[in-house]
Amino acid sequence: MTLARCDDIATADPPDRAAAARRLSLWLGLALLATMTASLATGAAGASLWAALGDLAQGRPLSRMDETILWSIRLPRTLMGALVGAALATSGAVMQGLFRNPLADPGLVGVSAGAGLGAISAIVLGGALPAGAMALAGAHLVPLAAFAGSWATTLLLYRVSTRGGRTSVATMLLAGIALAALAMALSGLMIHAADDQQLRDLTFWQLGSLAGATWGKLLASAPIILLALMGAPFLARGLNALALGEAAAGHLGVPVQRVKNLAVLSVAAATGAAVAVSGGIGFVGIVVPHLLRLASGPDHRMLLPNAALLGASLLLGADMISRTIIAPAELPIGIVTAILGAPVFLWILLRRRMVVDL
Repeated sequence: MTLARCDDIATADPPDRAAAARRLSLWLGLALLATMTASLATGAAGASLWAALGDLAQGRPLSRMDETILWSIRLPRTLMGALVGAALATSGAVMQGLFRNPLADPGLVGVSAGAGLGAISAIVLGGALPAGAMALAGAHLVPLAAFAGSWATTLLLYRVSTRGGRTSVATMLLAGIALAALAMALSGLMIHAADDQQLRDLTFWQLGSLAGATWGKLLASAPIILLALMGAPFLARGLNALALGEAAAGHLGVPVQRVKNLAVLSVAAATGAAVAVSGGIGFVGIVVPHLLRLASGPDHRMLLPNAALLGASLLLGADMISRTIIAPAELPIGIVTAILGAPVFLWILLRRRMVVDL
């Protein structure tokens, strides 16, 4: 069997599934454009996207209010929401392929908690760093710290739950629970050391929010997320082969250890940068890959890019709900994704209860 044959197996049932996945990519791309436009047009303030576009088309300058709301608030928030949603969904798809089980997700197995610990540590303790180190890290300090936390958690989780090339779902979940509990406990210690302003920010941030989106935060996190997203498709063939087991993948000529290392690095980078700017947002990484597998099959060549598109649209939709349902106040977006995602996840488990076995 060759690696190309392994890809054929991933798309063989039903025969037209690959074509359906490509059509789905087109629709998901259009849906993302629509949700991004709707996000720019949605908000408690009275700025109108359509009036602003009309002014620009006629060569008139934007009013100060429109420029502030649309350019400085809504646009970075929209772009950040799309990037965070894409990062979380793609990370979930990569983790499920790496661990070869449907329950792997950055939020469920402690990776997001590890990233949160890194970010909280940087926020609370960053002022104690030498001035030279602070100047060197700049706005990248929190994303880099979150990446370090998520990378360490992902690597430790893989080491603990994998034996002889096979991953135990039960061990993975138990290890994830333990790592998440440890990370949350250490985060609690960090929060106790925070001042009042840091405490208010961290409390809202822990529930997940895009309210603090700025161009500075976007420019700090976007390069890390984009590099991880651009690298993920190169893992697709390796993840398809890993579905047969590590030994079989090695016989197919797949550099198994390299694929695993790159997968861990990709998940850690994407999750760390996403959590650093948005806080804890659950269920995106586990629900999106499941829905796409039901719709278009398990082939990672289409699953990974489609997960990025659907994850971005889903998170932007949740963000629009969070900032309009109790306007002018807003809910933390993590509450919205949990309310929407938990029932979908339970439905998936009920549909596949004979497949998901610890």
